[in-house]
This record gives sequence, C-alpha cells and structure tokens, in this order.
Amino acid sequence: MRSLAPRRQPDSRVERSGSHRVFVLSRDGMPLMPCHPARARALLARGRAVVARHTPFAIRLKDRRRAEAEVAGVELRIDPGSRGTGLALTETRTQASPGGSVATVRRGLVAIELRHRGPQIHQAMVRRAGYRRRRRSAGLRYRPPRFANRARRPGWLAPSLRHRVDSVRSVVARLRRYAPVVEIHVEDNSFDIPALSAAEESEALGGQARTRPRTGERCTYCGASGVPLNVDHIRARARGGTDRPANLVLACVPCNEAKAARPVEEFLAHRPEHLAAVLSRLRSPLGDSAAMNATKAQLLQLLEGTGLPVRCWPAALTSANRTAAGLAKSHTLDALCVGPLRSGAGDTIVRVVASVYVFASTGRGSYARTTPDRYGFPRLLRPRRKRHQGFASGDLVRATVPKGRWTGVWTGRVSVRSTGRHSVATPLGRFNASHENLRLLQRADGFAYAWRGEAEQNSSNKSVEPPERSS
Repeated sequence: MRSLAPRRQPDSRVERSGSHRVFVLSRDGMPLMPCHPARARALLARGRAVVARHTPFAIRLKDRRRAEAEVAGVELRIDPGSRGTGLALTETRTQASPGGSVATVRRGLVAIELRHRGPQIHQAMVRRAGYRRRRRSAGLRYRPPRFANRARRPGWLAPSLRHRVDSVRSVVARLRRYAPVVEIHVEDNSFDIPALSAAEESEALGGQARTRPRTGERCTYCGASGVPLNVDHIRARARGGTDRPANLVLACVPCNEAKAARPVEEFLAHRPEHLAAVLSRLRSPLGDSAAMNATKAQLLQLLEGTGLPVRCWPAALTSANRTAAGLAKSHTLDALCVGPLRSGAGDTIVRVVASVYVFASTGRGSYARTTPDRYGFPRLLRPRRKRHQGFASGDLVRATVPKGRWTGVWTGRVSVRSTGRHSVATPLGRFNASHENLRLLQRADGFAYAWRGEAEQNSSNKSVEPPERSS
C-alpha cells in the first residue's frame, strides 16, 4: 500500500512562534480577514476601531464596510474527538518555487481546543438515576419507572453524545460570525470496534467464562491459589471502568472485598512492581471510539447544513502531513494538518499558531431549584431568578476593589448572590465584591475561556504541552 505522503525530513521552515490573529468586523458587522495583534492595537489607538468582543478578542472597524474591503476568505479545519475537538482557521496561498513550479503554503491563523463535558453529563445522569432508584426502593414518593424499550425519534443520541455535536455547532457558528469562512475540512474518524476488541477477547481470562467464580487459578492481587476466585474490575465501574475483558481479573474474596471501588494504584501502592504488572493489562477504553462512531454522521450533517463546501479527509492523511511538517500530536495541530498537502511538490505548512484558545464547555446552569445532599434529598433552595443586580453566574466581569486584601483591578467569572455581594473567581483565588464595584465585560455563553501554548516536539518525539492560562 502506497503512503499518502513521501517520507522526508521535517520541514524546518515552519514558523512556530506566531501569535494568534485578531478577529476583525466591518462597520456593518460583517467578518473581514483576521489581522495581527499589533495591527489591532494600532487601529484601536487611532480610534479607527472599537472592541467588539472580549474573548475571543474581536474588533469592529468604524470607517470600512464589507463591500469596501478585499476578503480572500479562510478555511476552517476540524479534528473531531470524543473528549476534545481541535479547530483551526487557516489561510492557503500559492507561491512560485525557485525551480519554477507552483506550491501551496498553509498558514495557521487561529487555533482552538474545544473541551467537551460529555463525561460530566454522563456522571450527572448516572447520579440522577441513583437518586430515583433509592427513592423508589425506600418507598418514598416519586414517579414510577418507565420502560427502557420505549420508542425514540430517528437520530436520537444520548445527552452526553448530543452535547458533543451541539458544542461543535455552537463554536462553528461563532467562528463564522467573526471570520470569513469559505470552506470546511473535517477529518473522517472511523473505528472498527469489533476488530479492536477481538484480540483481547481471545486472551482475556484464559478464554474462560468471566461471569462466575471458579477455582484452580491464582488471585491477581495476592497470588493465593486453591481458593474460590471472583471476577474483579481493575478500574471499578463506579470510577468509569468498563466490562471489557482487559479490565477484568481474578481475585480472591478477601482481596475483592478489600479493594472494593478503590483505585488499584491506591490498593497496590505498597507493591509497585506488582502494580505495574496489573496496569500493563489495561488498554484504552473503547467508549471514546464508540462515541466518535455514533456522532460522526450527525456532525457531518450539521456542517453540511451551513451551506459551505464540506470536505472529509482520512486520518492517515492528517498523520502523514503532521509527520512531514515535524509537528507534535495535539488536537489543534491535527486540525491544522487536515486536508491534502503535496509534500513532494513543495506544499507545506509555514506557520503554526503559538497560543491556543481553550474553550471549555460549562453549560448554562441547572433547571433544578434545590441543591440535593449526597442522598438526593433537598438541602437548600435556589433563587428563582438567575440574574441579580444585572449579573448572572458565569459572566465575565472586571472588579475594582478599593480596599482590603484584594485591593486592585481583577478580571474573572462571577457567581451571583441575591444580597448583591457577588463572588469573583480569578486565577489567584476567589473573593467577594459588591455589585457596585463590578463592570460587565461579557455575558456567560456556556463556555469558559483560557489559552495555552501550542505543544512542542522534543528530541524523544513526544509532545510537550505548555501549561494553561486563564483568559
């Protein structure tokens, strides 16, 4: 089978220190080509532009309309993922090489790492189901359970999976409002789950049944033999473990009861060599692969509904482009490498954005009007109104504290109280401030914003990701 790209040395012409571009809007609110931060500062200093959005930063020109500007357009490249999705806005141009041939160069303009909250939604659904089961078993007042085989509408997805599609849709719509996107390139991720699990099915538990205790073998944890053995989960199901054979081992009754739902690292902390042998059995769970297969079709249908040309490219092509450019492995760099690049003809990536936006999905609050305790009983009542003194929880504010320990000007997210004494969260801590000392910068929109440096490639060919900073 031929490789998708010829083998060659990593391209040393890639600029790895470029800053992210600033979104620019015309006077009539239409997106223009993103500009350099220095250019944006000059426009603001001369009074030719005003700040249109705090995060991601965007300016609006006061003296130019969309019809008066030359807009070449940008491409949106997406690397879908189960726990995170990478998005990159790129600019593609052609240039003549010294030999007279024409090559294509790709420049990264903006890089975004979208972090999903699917696991949190799944845990919330499991916790709610536990509350309901407990109240029914205790004979308390609650609605009766519904049948699990009730009909579902076509295209139904579990809430944790639906969130992945909806969050990508929200970010894509936002980028289209602030950048002139002309086409979308998506990496087509497909996983053959039966083939991934076939190998371990044959070797797990010696090919024997896994659902009943049996004798004649040794306990995985203490090595005892000649005693009844049970099947134990290395990663407890209460902590996200699955029933995959790679996560199942044989354990004697005392070890099984002593471990319970504790992490195996804690249970075998006094035996590091034995712990390493147990952990070597574990494999990456297939839940992420199954989530990608379940959401792929609806994500493509969603992107095609934008009316823009949507092109799908195999993951092998992305990997070949990343290797040819000498880039590390990350969602944002994979997004930058989505799409064809003729490495043999001189096509290359000449610019990598050094600072990456991090969009973490936080939701828009809860419909619940009470806060439950650990057993699901109401502990305290929540106020009916979500907005107090003009602020809502999650709003980005600037707090001017006149005196006290937190004297100064701070920027952070606010948690509102009906008393007007709101709580402001900053990277250095949380403090309380009066609503009179707060100024609204940006309304809560379901995302928490931060930024980090792009992953770098070290000598051992492993990606090193810089720490994250709050916006």
